[in-house]
Amino acid sequence: MKAPHRTRTAATIGALLLLTAACGDGGTETDPEPAADQTPHGYVEGAEETADTQTRLVLADAESGEAAVLDLATEETTALEPLPGVERALGDGRFAYLAGAEGRVHVVDSGGWTVDHGDHVHHYRTEARAVGTVEAPGLTAVHADTTRTALSLDDGTARLLDRAPLEDEGAVGEPSQRETEGAAGVAVPHEGRLLVPVADGRIDVRDAEGATVATLDENCPEAGGAAATRRGVAFACADGALLVSAEGDTFTGEKIDYPEDTEPAARATAFTHRPGSDTLAARAGDDGAWALDLAARSWTRVDTGPLLAVNAVGDGATLLALTEDGELRAHDLADGEVTASTPLLERPPGEGEPAPVIEVDTARAYVNDPSAGVVYEIDHQDDLRLARTLALDFAPDLMVETGR
Repeated sequence: MKAPHRTRTAATIGALLLLTAACGDGGTETDPEPAADQTPHGYVEGAEETADTQTRLVLADAESGEAAVLDLATEETTALEPLPGVERALGDGRFAYLAGAEGRVHVVDSGGWTVDHGDHVHHYRTEARAVGTVEAPGLTAVHADTTRTALSLDDGTARLLDRAPLEDEGAVGEPSQRETEGAAGVAVPHEGRLLVPVADGRIDVRDAEGATVATLDENCPEAGGAAATRRGVAFACADGALLVSAEGDTFTGEKIDYPEDTEPAARATAFTHRPGSDTLAARAGDDGAWALDLAARSWTRVDTGPLLAVNAVGDGATLLALTEDGELRAHDLADGEVTASTPLLERPPGEGEPAPVIEVDTARAYVNDPSAGVVYEIDHQDDLRLARTLALDFAPDLMVETGR
């Protein structure tokens, strides 16, 4: 039985999935759209541009289906219509994808996002809202660019959603759903194309209509998870990682081999990282973790002991590991030593319960503790100092951060 929650009441929403976001200024009404010749750079219709990142957490209780969007700037929550059977939460920076019963995925606009123009960024906020549902049984990964979102499924295929209806209309329409053919791994939109692993270890480069326009020379056998970064897309492969980058219409792959004598059981199968950074983290078997430095093209293995979750701060020097006994530790990648630690979880998850996650942004890390009904905000630049304990009305079994 889950422990009682130390909570504060969130506003109840009676719409199909959610309505009425709670924002720090009491609303998100914007000025009338400026004339075309006066439209400022970065203008987004219906959204308020802000000076700071609008970071939100989308959270859900796997048992009851209760869910909410938590605004980290104001600590106010927007309650969502209960989602019975929700099993997984994934995000693409703005939208959260809550995988529920019978293959139905609920799409939530968190109302906070960042647009990266390379040399500068724009931050936006708007109301959280229901976008709709999509049939995507066995959802394993979500990746997006400015035009498409790819929902990768556990059968190796992917379904694609057009971004325009999601962002402009707040809807998921049947015509926007398309399936990739011949896929055998995580599909990732990149530089106007779609990178698709196929069964023989090749990576296809496909256009908007699904036609293969190129195939990379470098293979990625047994392709697993992927991470999209400013340096390109990194795929986890049986023999290391494949970093795919683009220059104009030309796509190339560069293999980053594992260190010698890496056992098959220690291979990375999925990556976590801070958006915008080029240091990736992954499990390395049952008792360790990998840090993949894309700038240096190198792997570093850290002996962490058994883990619940792992992530990289993104400074090229620090790995965060949540141990099975509920302690958060910072490891120095130079020597693997523990540089700071703090006990967090009241109890570790039981058999069959979702494992906590570590979400990271430039200043903070967030760890969900379902048994206590809270999320811990950690200052990873100050010896893992506990900055805030954020209480919910439910057990936050599932969590994804948006706005970054």
